[in-house]
Amino acid sequence: MATATRKTAKAPSKTVPRKAPAKVPATQEATALLRADHRRVSALFEQYKRIRSDARKKALVADICMELGIHAQVEEEIFYPAVKAVLKDKELVPEATVEHATLKELIAQVEGKEPDGEMFDATIKVMSEYVKHHVKEEQTQMFPKARKTKLDMQALGAQIAARKVELKASWPRETERPGLLARLAEAVA
Repeated sequence: MATATRKTAKAPSKTVPRKAPAKVPATQEATALLRADHRRVSALFEQYKRIRSDARKKALVADICMELGIHAQVEEEIFYPAVKAVLKDKELVPEATVEHATLKELIAQVEGKEPDGEMFDATIKVMSEYVKHHVKEEQTQMFPKARKTKLDMQALGAQIAARKVELKASWPRETERPGLLARLAEAVA
């Protein structure tokens, strides 16, 4: 007599599948990272043009000020000194630094303020145009020259990305924000 072999279903395993470790995003090279910042801020300015709500404008301006403040700080602390040294530059970096100073003055005029009408909107428009001018010069003059050097753009990108994470984590919320100029003065002191 043939014996029948009975297949028994295996009981489902009670072990929890292991999660794959969180992947650290690949570091972008420095100019790609800075270009991404430029695109993000440009999109924020475009959103500002379309909104009417003062509360939404104020929130959007807070985002614009944070993005610009962090971007300017990482450029001034990391990117510009590296570029200036390798290019032995006496024009592009100083000019960009002066543009940042002017931009910081515009930020100080709107950051944390209530959107109170045409002068507020005009300041945002001028800031947007100023940023476009600054971005065009960086992307058509400074970045191409920097990429042609022996600078390690991946390492520079990693430094910039890490510093941006630090700055974003410590950036004050709207209710506790003393203003960009006060924060920069405190950082320098």
